[in-house]
Order: sequence, then C-alpha cells, then structure tokens
Amino acid sequence: MRLLLASAVVLPLLGAGAALLPAPPGLRGRSPEQAVLRHGVTVTGAVLAVTLVLTAGFDHDQPAAVQAETDLSWIPALGVRLHLGIDGISLPLLVLTALLTFLCAVYSYFRMPAGPSPTGFVALLLVLEAGTLATFAVLDLVLFFLAFEMVLIPMYFLINRWGGDGRGPAAWKFILYTLLGSVVMLLGLLLVGIQGGTFDMLALATDNGSELSRATQITAVLAIGVGLAVKTPMWPLHTWLPDAHTAAPTIGSVLLAGVLLKMGTYGFVRIVLPVAPDGFRTFAPYLAAFAAAGIVYGSLACLALARRGAGGDLKRLIAYSSVGHMGFVLLGIATMTPTGVNGALFANVAHGLITGLLFFLVGALKDRTGTTDLDALAGRSGAALYGRMPRFGGLLAFGAVASLGLPGLAGFWGEMLALLGAFDPAPGLDRAAFLVCLAVGAFGTLLTAAYLLIVVRRVCMGDPAERRAPTPGAAPTPGAEPVPDDRTGTGTHGGTTTLPATREAAAPLPDVHGHEYAAWAPLVALTVLAGLWPALLLGLTDPAVQHLLPGATP
Repeated sequence: MRLLLASAVVLPLLGAGAALLPAPPGLRGRSPEQAVLRHGVTVTGAVLAVTLVLTAGFDHDQPAAVQAETDLSWIPALGVRLHLGIDGISLPLLVLTALLTFLCAVYSYFRMPAGPSPTGFVALLLVLEAGTLATFAVLDLVLFFLAFEMVLIPMYFLINRWGGDGRGPAAWKFILYTLLGSVVMLLGLLLVGIQGGTFDMLALATDNGSELSRATQITAVLAIGVGLAVKTPMWPLHTWLPDAHTAAPTIGSVLLAGVLLKMGTYGFVRIVLPVAPDGFRTFAPYLAAFAAAGIVYGSLACLALARRGAGGDLKRLIAYSSVGHMGFVLLGIATMTPTGVNGALFANVAHGLITGLLFFLVGALKDRTGTTDLDALAGRSGAALYGRMPRFGGLLAFGAVASLGLPGLAGFWGEMLALLGAFDPAPGLDRAAFLVCLAVGAFGTLLTAAYLLIVVRRVCMGDPAERRAPTPGAAPTPGAEPVPDDRTGTGTHGGTTTLPATREAAAPLPDVHGHEYAAWAPLVALTVLAGLWPALLLGLTDPAVQHLLPGATP
C-alpha cells in the first residue's frame, strides 16, 4: 500500500520527464505527436489503475485511520518529513484526480487543443497531476505548500499557450491571484509549524492546536484561510476564475474546476479545522456569510449571462456557477459539524464530476459550432440541439439538471447536507446568523435552477424569440423552413410558427463521437451512482470527519 501511494505521486513526474524524450522506434506510431499523446494516455491510465488498486486495498472498516503511510526524514534541520498517507477524506479526491486526468488525456488524444507541440502539453498535464495528487496525499505542512504551488505553473502554461482568446491576461491574472494568496498562506503554515513545534499534520490535529494560543490560532487561520479562499475560490476573491475558465482549453477548464478548486476546500478540512479550531470558530460566521453571498452572487451572474441579448458566454456561465457551488462547500465547512463537513466533501466530489462533464460538453460544442456565445447557440446558428444532436443535447440537459441539484443525482446530497449543517451549527456558533445563511443558500438553489433551465431551454430547444408568427395569408419568408406548431404539430407556413433559418443553418451537427462517449460516460455513471447510493462516499468521509473535528458527535 505504501508503494502504491508513492507510485501514484511519482509516476506522473517520471512520465512527464519521459514525454520530453524521443519515443522508442516501436512506439512512434504515425507521428511523434501521436506517440506523445498516446504516452499521456498510458501514464495517466497507469496512475488511475494504481489509485483503483489502492482503493481496493483500503481498509474500508477503518476509514478514519491513516493508511498507506510513508514517513521518512527529509530536512532534519527544519523537521520536515516525507510523510504520505490517505484516509476517508483524501481517498475520494485522489481517485477523482486520477480519473479526470485520464479522461482529459483520452479526450486530448483525439482532440488536441490548438497550440504548440503536444510534447509540452502532455508533460505539463502530467506535472499538474503529480502536484494535485501530492496535495491530497502529503501529511506535512511544508510538503503541502510545495505540492499546492506545484500545480500553478503547469496550469499557467496550459492557459497561456493552448488557451483561446484573452489567454494571456487570463493566465497572468490566475498566477498573480493564486501566488499572492499562497504567500499569505505560507506565513500562516510557518506560524503553525513553529509555534506547534512540528509540521506534521497528524500530530497537530491530534491535540487540536492545544500548543497554540488563541491569538496564534486566529492569526494562522486568517493567513491560511485567505490563501485557501483564493484557490477555492470564495467570493469576492473569485475574479480570476471566470477569465481563466473562459480562456483555458477544454481540458484546462475540466481540471481547474474538477480538481484544482478542491485543493482549497481540502486545506480547510485537513488543516484549518483540526489544527486551529478555536481560531476557525472565530471566523466561521464570516466564512458562512461570504459563502452564502457567493451562492447568490454566482447565480445572479449566471442569470445575467443567460438572458437573451446579453451576449453571455456559456463557458463563462459555468465558471460563475462554480462560485455558487463552491459556496455550498464553504458553508458546510463553516458549520463545524459532521453533517455540514460531510456535505462539503460530498459536494466537492459531485462538483468535480458534474462540472467536469459540463466543461467537456461546452468544449465539444464550440468545436462543432465555432462559438460558446449563448445568443448564437440559442439563435439560428445553433438552435435546438435536441433536433440537431439529440444525444449531445440530452447529455447537456443531464449535466444541467445534475448541477441544479436534482434528487437522485450527485449534486443533491452535498448541498442538502450543507444546508442541514447550517440549520444546527456547532456549539458556540451564532445559530441565528447561520439560519440567515441557510435561507440565503436555499434561495440560491432556486436561482440555480432558474438559470440552468433557461440555458437548457434556449440551447437545447432553441430560442423562442427566433421564431415568428407571420400574418395570415402572407408569403413565407424566403429560405424559411416550417417547424411543427407547439399545439397542432403542423408544419405549414400560413398561421403557424416558422424558423427564419436556412437549411444549411438547421442541418444536423455531428453527434457524440466514440472517444467522447469514452471520456464522458464514466462521469455520467458516477453522477448517477453517487446520487442513488450516497453511502458509498459518506461511508468513507463520515468516520474520518468524526475523528478530525474536535468534540464532534454523530
């Protein structure tokens, strides 16, 4: 088990180095580009296989215990150790990272984003995977910071070199925001390690910060929390996210939303809650307020983008939706209760699955139509995906209803548990303030349903505003095609609705390809499985959360 966990972290790094070398003669395929893309699929597939074997060997009867543990001295003078291990909190995120990275590699093998040579692309993808896996596997504060920072440079280059319009400013905004947040976070981590006498997360969590004074805890939580909030991202520190998502290539958006945002919330649960509970309790009501504000803000921003004539970008809309969804995660963490924290961890995984699927779909839609502009997609250039790409339109509708939290799908349980946690927060927290946040968050779920249903109606069924009812007896518009009337089902021109579009504009688009099925089907299946069988995930996280939270009771 120790070797498996270490291999999961090291294999992507070795694969990144190998990607920069010429392919052996027998593995070159049709071209060097194909060889390096195939190399990316092979390495990420091997990492996924390792994490699945690790999951199979995990003792599911003791998910609160740290397993597959490696603890070696690294920098004795500073007390820094190569300490790796997993429990029920980190294991789901480890598997999610390996799965999404593998699906991105498969998708890129068939649909490489426009840009420089695939060699650098694959190497950066593998370095990004290594850093993310290490973040969820390390148990030393210094190692956590190094792994946390390791993902920034690969993502910067993925956006800046393989992104779309505005990629340069978006990449700079991403790196500046996250680096500034990380500097503040480093000061907090060093304060905890020095004052606590160790950088070991397990040792610090065991005594729940008893070696740290209240003032030290408050200072550390403020510093660490700012760095984690930027990465999450928490409103109002989110402004880098929409630009980064809009400019990033498809796989960049998938990994940014599906994996990188989880690093911030994971840090709150793994470090801040157990190590400095008194300091976190001071800021918990404020965190809940910012989370509730982010839920409503993200939904209102999406509603503004979704309305007709706003010139909204579908990719940008999904990015803003992430601000709202991550607000539920932060609200659950702020309650400091097992119910709320379990909801936050469940919502973390659900958001990775659902939003990863949505960004895959939007990227494929842009490849087919050449745009992600909502007015163009809902109008004559891309109207009615149900008619032009029925399976694709069905997948987009599925992703939307999963994202709005439909019961029976993964998005429902995390949000519900986070709200239940806010209904009865931990002792010592202002229940009235949390009830207000509960009401605001519940209102945000209604706004979420509103904008997602508007998007489905406009993009999948076509914008009703693009149809017109001609005057009885008037000649049909040249080039107009009859469409069935909603009430009669007829398709005559006189007195019925017509779509002023040419036959070329209404021609069918390529539906879901085989490689797209391969990349998207696992996300659909896991979204349904987690929605119908939430105990599969909660059975892992709940004992670990009970163990981490000071004074927690079932």
